[in-house]
Amino acid sequence: MATEKQSSVGLLLREVFRADVYKRSQGRIARQVTFAVLALFVLAGVWSLNNALVSIGAFSFLERNATAVRYALNAFLVVAGLWICYRIVNFSRFADFLISVEVEMNKVTWPGRDELIRSSIVVLVTIFGMSAMMFGYDAFWAWFLAALGVAGG
Repeated sequence: MATEKQSSVGLLLREVFRADVYKRSQGRIARQVTFAVLALFVLAGVWSLNNALVSIGAFSFLERNATAVRYALNAFLVVAGLWICYRIVNFSRFADFLISVEVEMNKVTWPGRDELIRSSIVVLVTIFGMSAMMFGYDAFWAWFLAALGVAGG
């Protein structure tokens, strides 16, 4: 058990510090989109952390270099986060999954503009119709229960 745990930790560390791209020519779009989404999460997280640290005055003990330290911390977190995102999309098992996703997405037959518009109209009419029906049921039961004196209306 201990050697299995050590080997998985070693595999993870080896994978994090590699710089090559796994199966470079396969699944590029899926990997790029996944990287972009993960990078947005990293940037939003660093921005949120920066705002939280500034609001609680975490850098106030540094009188002169507070701004420099804050920017250096943000830069380090962004670079480290982007590197981890890059490694995640090139981790062999996850990259194989993304390659498979892209292969399956290429098999999808996407609707044309006319079919998309017709389908959207059907969905919107159905939603509004069901909303009107639910409003009618609610109004009826509110009136009925108020007439019986069970509920105020």
